[in-house]
Amino acid sequence: MLAALPKPETERIQLSVAHERILTESINARIDVPPFDNSAMDGYAVKAADVARANASAPVRLRIRGKVAAGENATTHISSGECVRLFTGSPVPHGADAVVMQEDTKPDPGAPDGILICDSARPGENVRRRGSDVQQGAVLATAGDALTAGRIGLLGACGIREVTVGKRPRVGLLATGSELREAGQPLAHGQIYESNRSMLAALIEQAGAIPQKYPLVVDSLAATQQALDTALRECDVVVTSGGVSVGEMDFVKVAFEKLGGELQFWKVAIRPGKPFVFGGCRGKFLFGLPGNPVSAFVTYLVLVRPALLHWQGATNIGLPAESGALAEPLANPGDRRHFMRVRLDDSGQVHSAGQQASHALLPLAIAQGLVDVPPKTTLAAGKIVAVLRWQ
Repeated sequence: MLAALPKPETERIQLSVAHERILTESINARIDVPPFDNSAMDGYAVKAADVARANASAPVRLRIRGKVAAGENATTHISSGECVRLFTGSPVPHGADAVVMQEDTKPDPGAPDGILICDSARPGENVRRRGSDVQQGAVLATAGDALTAGRIGLLGACGIREVTVGKRPRVGLLATGSELREAGQPLAHGQIYESNRSMLAALIEQAGAIPQKYPLVVDSLAATQQALDTALRECDVVVTSGGVSVGEMDFVKVAFEKLGGELQFWKVAIRPGKPFVFGGCRGKFLFGLPGNPVSAFVTYLVLVRPALLHWQGATNIGLPAESGALAEPLANPGDRRHFMRVRLDDSGQVHSAGQQASHALLPLAIAQGLVDVPPKTTLAAGKIVAVLRWQ
């Protein structure tokens, strides 16, 4: 699937709106951070040698040469026996090599322009040296990185205003099934409320793509073909739920092929989610998910989410994994990999979220991750497993 997708298209956007977007360029620091030596706290800039023996019972008297607020230029040069009042972020004046915190000083009652230093200071103490965080030319981020809040803070501190990122794909969401009804409508016998589109839209937004929900599609070839045609024309990717199995009322594959689509594969050896379809049509792509909500959820996470991230240029496209010890055995007697829904407690132990059926939404609602259990395998209680997290 990844090989079939196009290379990312790029756009230039403001850093202020780039949260969780994917960089398509590497960025190097244009300046040192901090750009000048500055004070780590409120206090007094001193020569460390002047206060080497200062203590509470034998304070050292220094003359205050002035003060420098944050944002001001430190033009004063201090000599031995002198100090300058500073505040957090103030530039350190020439001649000073340490800052004594305000709490370790007290006024000199005999000299209004003096201060008593009640503790020693080492050279460099309480001073943030120029370039101690980031040096000019250092790599801040590389192509494929997600712009997390922390990385945005770093780029902003280096004066970066705009970034080049991968364009977000528009993803059309179709749900098929004559039994489906919109929330709020009355239900007749045999009908159910449709929930897959809203569930998948939340996951798609989380992956940085743009979901677009379409009306429910009844089980007919004509209706399915028309809905697919509209979604393929208006979106980059179409994700369907339902209609991809082997029943007489499953029309997605046939409708897609009638539109000129080419199916790359159908069915995957995982549980839940065996009936999964992938194909291309006129430069657009179809991901056909099963209709059962848990199957749709799992196949989206395992198969569609990586593709949407890859589309935007991401290098890290897997679900984040967290290790934990099983609180109980997880058994998979079947012949397909089973992505079992689990939850983690406060101590880091991993529990089954409950019933592992493909229609069971209540266990899915409390689950926090998946454990990939191989075919015909029982993972014993106490075994350390990787939990694939989506939240």
